[in-house]
Amino acid sequence: MLLLTNEYPPSTYGGAGVHVEYLSRELAKLMPVEVRCFGDQRVRSGNLTVRGFQLDMAGWKCPKGLCSTLGAVQRCIDFNAAGIDAQIVHCHTWYTHWGGILARKNYGIPLVITVHSLEPLRPWKREQLGGGYDFSLWVEKTALEMADAVIAVSNETRADVARLFKVKSERLHVIYNGIDLDEYRPMKSKDALRKFGIDSEKPYLLFVGRITRQKGIIHLVRAIEFMDKNFQVVLCAGAPDTPEIAREMKSAIEQARRARDGIIWIDQMLGKPSVIQLYSHAAVFCCPSIYEPFGIINLEAMACETAVVASKVGGIKEVVVDGETGFLVPLAQMKESPFEPTHPEKFARDLAVKINELMRDEKLRARFGRAGRLRAEKKFSWHAIAQETKSLYQALIAKKANGAG
Repeated sequence: MLLLTNEYPPSTYGGAGVHVEYLSRELAKLMPVEVRCFGDQRVRSGNLTVRGFQLDMAGWKCPKGLCSTLGAVQRCIDFNAAGIDAQIVHCHTWYTHWGGILARKNYGIPLVITVHSLEPLRPWKREQLGGGYDFSLWVEKTALEMADAVIAVSNETRADVARLFKVKSERLHVIYNGIDLDEYRPMKSKDALRKFGIDSEKPYLLFVGRITRQKGIIHLVRAIEFMDKNFQVVLCAGAPDTPEIAREMKSAIEQARRARDGIIWIDQMLGKPSVIQLYSHAAVFCCPSIYEPFGIINLEAMACETAVVASKVGGIKEVVVDGETGFLVPLAQMKESPFEPTHPEKFARDLAVKINELMRDEKLRARFGRAGRLRAEKKFSWHAIAQETKSLYQALIAKKANGAG
């Protein structure tokens, strides 16, 4: 199997990269797997081979916003020019879709695409990509409608794909994201807390994620003014999509700090051991996303036995059980502007109400935390997800061998 991805460790900044890392590792227990990704990675371990493809942009004169788009196209060509002898090509995120299209056309192998997010539902990406956003829309639509199988990471995402694209129902499948339950579990060590000035004797609210419209971080920062002042707020938030949202984040933090103390902003993306420590000792984890096909960060927090407050959108509703593993906060959105709540102040206040409720009730937090861990164990193991993926691969290979289209 050949997996194509933008992200792969150590260059991972989002849920898609986490997904490919663990899926490739589990699949390699079942079959030979090659990962081709953006970067300089070189790994060979048993059945798993990882090869990064670098980019020389010396002499490029295109607008800066187009560099990531055209860089993705160049790497996708390089993926193919390196030669492919796999039976399946499996793409993750639109950055690699051109590579999947070329592999299917030129090498005659089935194309599988896992949908981690959908470009029509992320219009704010135009701020980052400029005209490249029009290309991302086109290449995603072309690849999805051509693919031999499309994997949605939640039932909500499956419905979005069916609504937005012409994908035959028999080619559309749901396979959830997963979690490494041995790695993501409560940790006793607290050195990461000390490093970033978090008082381990006082409870804290935690956010982990990128500074992007999709993750709703600005709404959470604006909710701070409505929160009780007897707990800390830890925002592990880095990798801003654009200079504009970076400035907006800085301004919102400054305003929140004028109203209260105890706001700790870790403006970088941390390694897993540090993040797991933060999850483990947090009183509450908050995911205020305004668009989330799955929301693997909620699953990571649950595996670390941390109660969750999350927006009631997308695949989050299939991960977090309202009133059992955490609270879900409804989010109404405007049709003409799907990246903004209809009533942003109400959303901020509603987030704060549920956060305050949990922060005041230690027994409820503990109950939600235990239930979250149990749900992660029962439903989201990577072993089961790899087995489902393998079965899909086998069906596609058999179909091709029988000459079916």
